[in-house]
Amino acid sequence: MTKVLVVEDTPSNKELVLEILNGEGFAAHGAEDGTEAIKMAEKELYDLVLMDLILPDMDGIEATRAIKSNCAYKDVPVIALTAHAMKGDKERILNEGCFDDYMSKPIDITDFMKKIDKYKK
Repeated sequence: MTKVLVVEDTPSNKELVLEILNGEGFAAHGAEDGTEAIKMAEKELYDLVLMDLILPDMDGIEATRAIKSNCAYKDVPVIALTAHAMKGDKERILNEGCFDDYMSKPIDITDFMKKIDKYKK
């Protein structure tokens, strides 16, 4: 079963993503900020990380870099899940070098699952 860490500070967004993923056979767990995500990633190896960019304690880029600094996460894909959906945002975010993919919010469930299914183990 594919284990997914969902890092999202908006409770309704986090619950929606967790519900979708768990309903589709993933083992999804949620973190509400970067600090919690880093701690969870230290305790358990996830197969995929969905990372919001705007978090209350640190931004998603900083949290992703901290998680990826753990050699166990070197090859674990991290998808930016963000409301930044203006022209050029996707390229700017992917150019940070720590994300493997990008999805804008609000999510379209069909498109979301097409993208996520690529990472299912």
